[in-house]
Amino acid sequence: MSRLKDMYQNEIVDAMTKKFGYKNIMEVPKLDKIVVNMGVGEAKENAKILEAAVSDMEAITGQKAITTKAKNSVANFKIREGMAIGCKTTLRGEKMYEFLDRLVNLALPRVRDFRGVNPNAFDGRGNYALGIKEQIIFPEIEYDKVDKVRGMDIIFVTTAKTDEEARELLTCFGMPFER
Repeated sequence: MSRLKDMYQNEIVDAMTKKFGYKNIMEVPKLDKIVVNMGVGEAKENAKILEAAVSDMEAITGQKAITTKAKNSVANFKIREGMAIGCKTTLRGEKMYEFLDRLVNLALPRVRDFRGVNPNAFDGRGNYALGIKEQIIFPEIEYDKVDKVRGMDIIFVTTAKTDEEARELLTCFGMPFER
C-alpha cells in the first residue's frame, strides 16, 4: 500500500476531524480521482504528434491514455467534429496516490521559479484544477526524446463539500500552495 494512502487513513483523517469537527469518520473528505488531460491542437495536421503525446501521458501516469475527440466543428480552428485533438487518463486507487506522491515530491519542485500552486483554483464544489506548462518536469520523460514541450491539466476530484475542506485535504497530502 502506498505511503500517502497509509497517511490518509491515519493522520489526515485525524487532522481533518479535529479541524472541521466531523462526528463520523465517513464525513471526512477523500480524494476520489485525478484526471490528467493533454490538449494537442497540432494533431489536426499530423497524427504522429498525438501518438507522441499519448506515449508521454502513459509514461507519466503509468496507465493507458485514451484519445479525446472534438465535440463540434470549429471552422476558425480547422477542426471537424470527431477529430482526435487530445488525450486523457483517469487515475483511481493505488495509481492515483502514487501519481500524487510523484507530482508533489518530484515533479513540482522541478518547475522553474516555483513558488507554489495557485490556492484559488477550486471550483466551488471541492475540486481543484492545476495547469502544468511542460511535461518534462516528470522524471519519467527523457528530455532528449521529447519532440515538443506540451502542457497538461491535472484535476483533483474530492468528496469535499466546500473549497476550504478540499484545500485542507490537499494541504495534508503535501500540495505546496502559495502563501
